[in-house]
Amino acid sequence: MSEKNREGKRTARERLAVEREKQKAAEKRRRTLIVGASAVCVLGLAAVIGVVAANAGGDDESKASGPVVAPSGAQGEDGLAVPVGEEDARATLTVWEDFRCPACKSFEQTYRSTLNELTEAGRLKVEYHLVTLIDGGLGGSGSLNAANAAACAQDAGKFAAYHDVLFDNQPAETDDAFSDDAKLLDLAGKVDGLDTPEFRACVEDGTHDSWVVKSNEAFQKGGFSGTPTVLFEGENIYQDRSMTPEKLKQMVEEAGKS
Repeated sequence: MSEKNREGKRTARERLAVEREKQKAAEKRRRTLIVGASAVCVLGLAAVIGVVAANAGGDDESKASGPVVAPSGAQGEDGLAVPVGEEDARATLTVWEDFRCPACKSFEQTYRSTLNELTEAGRLKVEYHLVTLIDGGLGGSGSLNAANAAACAQDAGKFAAYHDVLFDNQPAETDDAFSDDAKLLDLAGKVDGLDTPEFRACVEDGTHDSWVVKSNEAFQKGGFSGTPTVLFEGENIYQDRSMTPEKLKQMVEEAGKS
């Protein structure tokens, strides 16, 4: 083979190598753009859901006609907070959640053990507010029915346990399975002592429906952007990308020293 031919083949291989690197770089950029676009779409959907929920009453309005019956032990303004933990805890975490919300389930799975540790130690009180954001955005009544059932569990002193069961058994966001009372009653069987005639009547009668609607109205008036909204001593910490269970634990410890 002549030197000229060898040089030509080497040049061709080099060009091919350069072209492959360009293709790899282009593919990497494409994947990045796809991921970025997906994130924007999710944020866009959340914004749409928020707008729809704020402007469409739907089934919630029809269920708001009854008396507002707060669950036993509810606290805060208008009795819209369900407390978990010691009343005299030095730190307070406020959580706005929707039982159909996947991000809320993710928050619970990530922080549950830490919250349980802190509340059981008497160092933190968590105030839960229940909303119906997904019902407003995607239709259905699963958010409302599940929140009412959780309030019924609060009447029985079983809120925390049933709250966890609902998130552990959360259906797909577009599946309105929680609109079925039978589903909610079946899940109550996973909490010792909860499945009683009183609890069943509370769920089936929608005893706390109007209370849930009022809680959702407070969420809208609060100007929050989505669920979960997590406030530590009034500061929105869920938007902090550096937040971790360990960092939250440190914040609670610092609050206990003040």
